[in-house]
Amino acid sequence: MNIFKRLFKIGQAEANAAIDNMEDPIKLTEQGIRDMKEDLNKSVEAMAQVKALAIRAKNDHEQHTATAAEYEAKAIAILKKVAGGELDTEVADRLAKEALGKKEQAHVQASQSLTDHEKLESNVTQLKSTIQTVKGNIVNWENELKTLKARVKVSDATKNVNKQMAELDGNGTVSMLERMKEKVAQDEALAEAYGEIANTGKSIDDEINAAANTTDAKVSDELAKLKESLGIKKDEA
Repeated sequence: MNIFKRLFKIGQAEANAAIDNMEDPIKLTEQGIRDMKEDLNKSVEAMAQVKALAIRAKNDHEQHTATAAEYEAKAIAILKKVAGGELDTEVADRLAKEALGKKEQAHVQASQSLTDHEKLESNVTQLKSTIQTVKGNIVNWENELKTLKARVKVSDATKNVNKQMAELDGNGTVSMLERMKEKVAQDEALAEAYGEIANTGKSIDDEINAAANTTDAKVSDELAKLKESLGIKKDEA
């Protein structure tokens, strides 16, 4: 059967030079499984046909057995008619022999049909066992293929990420970030330096005036003088 040849499809795919590209063995395995399913369907059809032949052989056996019994009954009936004087002995013997001959022929056919039936049933049992085994193998291979596909996806994703990480500095990204960090640090230091310079640029008079700010005192004095000129006493305020 072709299905047994398909059992080695996966092994042949692994031995192929395309193993270097993981996508090709996966496609070959998928095709192999599809081929096995097609052959499996054909095997199921073949088993159904063999089963039909076994049923036919069984029916033939029963029919031939019944025919043999029928001819035996006819032979007995013929001989009984001789005893009752209904048939001539010579005629009765001839017909009884013919009936017994047909009985024997039916027995031979019944025996052959039984042998055919038993052989065909054995074939059906063997085919059924093989088909069940192949079905189980197909399910296992499909599950393994799903796992393999998942592993390939994870492997590809991991490889791409690692490749990007490995080539990250090669593309200048890390170096550029480092240069930007250095420039920002330099700008921050420069701004701080300008601030210190601005503070040190104040004159001594600026520092004295800032420390001796009398603006608030002058405003209070002006308010007191204004109230006094208006005749407003402090208590009335």
